[in-house]
Amino acid sequence: MNGNGNGEALIRFVGLEKIYRVGTELVHALRGITLDIGENEYVAIMGPSGSGKSTLLNILGCLDVPTAGGYYLRGRDVSELSQSRLARIRGRQIGFVFQTFELLPRTTALKNVQLPLMYTQVPRKKQRAMAALERVGLTDRATHRPNQLSGGQKQRVAIARALAQEPDIILADEPTGNLDSTTGEEIMAIFDSLHAEGQTIIVVTHEEDIAARCQRVIRLLDGRVVSDVRTAEAERRASAPVSAAIPALDTPAATLEAPAVSDQQAPLSGGK
Repeated sequence: MNGNGNGEALIRFVGLEKIYRVGTELVHALRGITLDIGENEYVAIMGPSGSGKSTLLNILGCLDVPTAGGYYLRGRDVSELSQSRLARIRGRQIGFVFQTFELLPRTTALKNVQLPLMYTQVPRKKQRAMAALERVGLTDRATHRPNQLSGGQKQRVAIARALAQEPDIILADEPTGNLDSTTGEEIMAIFDSLHAEGQTIIVVTHEEDIAARCQRVIRLLDGRVVSDVRTAEAERRASAPVSAAIPALDTPAATLEAPAVSDQQAPLSGGK
């Protein structure tokens, strides 16, 4: 199905399979997944440990390829591309936001945001990175290093880094997993606002309240899609769109909580 019903899907999986060999055993991580995700959708992917969430996210992010089936991005089958061409797609069309931020510790916020642009031919890299920081309300922290930032501010830098390349899709892997509830709410408000501006966002989460903010929730179990539903939030937004303003971050320092042990502890590592 095309999630938003408008024209050709941005993402299309057709009979997607992923099989890993572990010793003498074959592990079926994904089993015949077929689904579409449309332009400007806001989608949550949920499921217990071992359900296939990480594997699906790996394939979505062009960090892995399926064993069988097709993955079409804007109508192009990317499942058979070489590693170099997959890297080019990652750099131009997909922005990643991780649970653990993945910032370079000795580098300023601005330079962390600039980093993915260094591998592209886009002009005015510094200005583009600063504009991305402005979108998440963090220009006043541009010269700060990660150890000078709260958890919420670090995640804002990570979101700005994803936005700097102007991707078709943002993939967020447990983006609030290392944050307290108040800061997590602030981060999700940013995603809400980005979606209102037209950004396609896919969030992997185990938290029901995070999923409820999305338009659509896809649940996996044993490598299969067991449900795919629109949420009440989708209907609410259809009648009263979210403001596109990015909220201010007033929290002086986020208290980091120990992340739950799950298949998301090693983001985008595959095989889960």
